[in-house]
Amino acid sequence: MADTPDGWDPLEDFVAHEVTYDGERKTVYRKGEGPAVVVISEIPGITPKVADFARRVVDLGCTVAMPSLFGTPGRPPSAGYAVGSLAGACVSREFATMATGRTSPVTVWLRHLARDLHDELGGPGVGVVGMCLTGGFALAMMVDEEVVAPVLSQPSLPFPVGGARKRDLGISDEDLARVRQRVDEGVCVLGLRFTGDPVMPADRFARLREELGDGFVGVEIDSSKGNPHGLPANAHSVLTEHLVDEPGHPTRDALDQVLDLFRERLLAAG
Repeated sequence: MADTPDGWDPLEDFVAHEVTYDGERKTVYRKGEGPAVVVISEIPGITPKVADFARRVVDLGCTVAMPSLFGTPGRPPSAGYAVGSLAGACVSREFATMATGRTSPVTVWLRHLARDLHDELGGPGVGVVGMCLTGGFALAMMVDEEVVAPVLSQPSLPFPVGGARKRDLGISDEDLARVRQRVDEGVCVLGLRFTGDPVMPADRFARLREELGDGFVGVEIDSSKGNPHGLPANAHSVLTEHLVDEPGHPTRDALDQVLDLFRERLLAAG
């Protein structure tokens, strides 16, 4: 685990567990009590602001589990660090970064984690938040009935090169059919994006609406030139790096929608 330059460890209040499924071992950072929420970090890894988001979920009364899939846990983001983490993910067999109609293999490991957390902690089910490269993983994990509160924050796979990839959801046709069934059973899918984000095109949200109908709630935050909230043109990370934690700001409203989803789906029945 890496410390920030001033010596503060941004993950000091989390407990690290080594978890192995099918011979694949990963470190999972946990904190809290109550029903589980799996927080899957964006590139470059579990940054201090990803950990801050996780603490907001813990404050609700949930247990957060953050698996480390890439990068150095606790390390602050930088351009060079992001490029290095992205390059590693692109060559890894765990991530389907360019293929259409394919579920990333790492979601099998994540589904094992969600099932075990639910067995251990109970509750109505498990929440999942995917971000950026991992955004669509929350959708893929819905094939298991344990996942009852999926959040797709700027889901960026496959990378939107060409029209087909812009509309692709990063899961197989078989998994998509199961997702539609889960939505018909009452599961709501929440998605977040900035309107000017080239990595998360509007086409993908349009496809989600076509496939899931009212079962998909898409939150699209205006980041166009001259937008009234002063958001930069490169705004991408709704819940972390580009969150403006002020009442009335659209990113804070988006965060509150995520937390409300967990209250409703994981805690209200408890």
